Amino acid sequence: MTEIGFYHLTRSTLEQALPRLLGRVLALQQRALVLCASEERIKSLDDTLWTCAEPDWLPHGTRDGAVQPIFLTLADAPPPNGAQHLFLTEGTESAHLPLYARAFDLFDGGDENAVAAARRRWSAAKAAGHTLTYWQQGERGWEKKA
Repeated sequence: MTEIGFYHLTRSTLEQALPRLLGRVLALQQRALVLCASEERIKSLDDTLWTCAEPDWLPHGTRDGAVQPIFLTLADAPPPNGAQHLFLTEGTESAHLPLYARAFDLFDGGDENAVAAARRRWSAAKAAGHTLTYWQQGERGWEKKA
């Protein structure tokens, strides 16, 4: 089963938190797929990943996913880039979780609806037998809570 980490954003936005997490994946010399819910979010993340300060370079793309170390997409399909890590944003869900070693479910702690939806996704993932962890942003970064 896939290990799913729920990442409760309480101190930063998705655009601020995602680059560092993706940088860790690339440091392991692995690939990532970022599943987005809208073209607007893809555009925002694309811009962010080209201009973020840390890490200073995140090779990625939104087209021709097979060649991209980080692929931003709307399509829930098997990873064209062979990604081992799946990043779920804006409450997106994937029918292809078993294809990934790890999934990151990032949700906005300032949005009550997003928190309630994340709780429902947690319950469903637990019932499906996935290994779950819960991370919350603290003063020193991500803190593992469960």
